[in-house]
Amino acid sequence: MEVWINPACSKCRGALSLLDAEGARYTLRYYLEEPPTVEELDEVLTRLGLEPWDIARLGEPAADAVGLASWARDDAHRVRWLEALAALPPSSSAPSSPRTTGPR
Repeated sequence: MEVWINPACSKCRGALSLLDAEGARYTLRYYLEEPPTVEELDEVLTRLGLEPWDIARLGEPAADAVGLASWARDDAHRVRWLEALAALPPSSSAPSSPRTTGPR
């Protein structure tokens, strides 16, 4: 499993503590240094059963600057949301997004 983290984020550190307590095996990806692509975001959200607007931090200045909170939240606009999240600074989306890196 790959876990996307920001080491300065308390929720990220908490997630790692839970994984460690369960003896889970994982690799770390520092998403501030290596932001996810549109394709990676799409894959993770699909696996988690979430939509891009579910993880967007609408109160962040970058999200506010593009009017993200007013965008339609439907399948017709999903790609637009994914592209925006991939392009916005990483703090505009949720901090910890685990994904399986092995076979599906």
